Amino acid sequence: MKRKLIAAIGVATMIVGIAACGSDKKDDNKAGDAGKTSAATASSITVWLTVDAQHNWPELVKAADDAIVAKHPGLKVKHEYYAWPDKNAKLDAVLATDKAPDVVEMGNSEMVPYMAEGAFAELDTSKFDNSGAWLDALKQSVSYDGKTYGVPYYAAARIATWRKDIAAAAGVTAAPKNWTELTADLDKIQAKEGPKFNAWYQPSRDWYAGLSFVYDAGGAIAKQDGGQWKGSLESPEAIKGLTAWKDAVGKYMHGDLTKDESDRYIVYGQGKSAMIYAPGWEAPSAADPKFDKTGGKIKDNLVNFVMPGPSGKALPVFLGGSDLAVPSKSKNADLASEWINDFTNTQAQTTLMGKGNLPNNNTQLATLKADPASAVTATAAEVSWFVPTAPGWGTVEKAQTMQTMLQDIATGKKSVEQAAKDADAAMDKVLNVKN
Repeated sequence: MKRKLIAAIGVATMIVGIAACGSDKKDDNKAGDAGKTSAATASSITVWLTVDAQHNWPELVKAADDAIVAKHPGLKVKHEYYAWPDKNAKLDAVLATDKAPDVVEMGNSEMVPYMAEGAFAELDTSKFDNSGAWLDALKQSVSYDGKTYGVPYYAAARIATWRKDIAAAAGVTAAPKNWTELTADLDKIQAKEGPKFNAWYQPSRDWYAGLSFVYDAGGAIAKQDGGQWKGSLESPEAIKGLTAWKDAVGKYMHGDLTKDESDRYIVYGQGKSAMIYAPGWEAPSAADPKFDKTGGKIKDNLVNFVMPGPSGKALPVFLGGSDLAVPSKSKNADLASEWINDFTNTQAQTTLMGKGNLPNNNTQLATLKADPASAVTATAAEVSWFVPTAPGWGTVEKAQTMQTMLQDIATGKKSVEQAAKDADAAMDKVLNVKN
């Protein structure tokens, strides 16, 4: 998936060319180990960030630099910025050398294969502000085998958005509060607009949405038992969730059932859909004059609400966002940790919130819930899920196993049960194998 604006999802990739990083001894892989350059003698650190920071909050980068230089006079902070499609190939190459950066930004679902490979140093969470209150899904994204290998940076949640003018034309005057209300409202919209209209435009290959129904029903993509990961999409709970997702897509999605979500905001701008469930930037992007084909109707008619789930509760969301990690080969791990805290501390999170992001912790998230402008997104983020932290999860994502399963279900190529069985079988071959 392409990284769009500042609120999108990092997609896990295969590790290519990572040499053995660190020894088998636990203490050899911790930030601040002996053999590294001491903070007192280091002359510089190198920080890799994506262009999001460069373009959207350069003042936060400068503040973190100023803070660490104030503590270590004469220290130079060198920055390199990368576009999302380019970063991991460059990182994989440099990790095979002795020129690793000291800090690197990762999409949160990119972390798992690197942690499994030993590419990142273990971090002491006590050194980072708000670590005891990190959002659950973000905490999972930096955790592997009971250890912490990164610091959550910022997050973004999916929300439901519909057009109030289309809803009103069908006799619906308020956003739904639960699944029963939602489906009743969508039924009215679908009947009013006709069979070629999408009451809910939901691309089948958007697995972040599809798998949310699995977690809503109490299921999971995979589970760990006795130290081994095994696909669990055949469980009764997962089947229930996938069936609910299939029924909704079948009733309300009348577009191409083989598409992913990469151009959803463009499709929404065409005016033939009432609702989307997507990262918060997508609907406003559809209202951009470049994409709005409705004569400007979209901008003033967007209403956001927390997506209800069939369970009767809010649909669990996959929290997209970024983490910061210290490569095991960094010679300046202590300074890297200091810089990360300066860049993600409470004040820094306040700055990121002001840029439209979710904070990395529940304490500050509560302040967003109290603000009507951000309450929907903040509330949606309270119930979240994350991908299995299995050594081979990167292989699962590269193979697009989840996308294939959902497309097969939506198009009727396979039954829910058969598609889930096949997905479990594919995962079981690779989940416990390091990339």
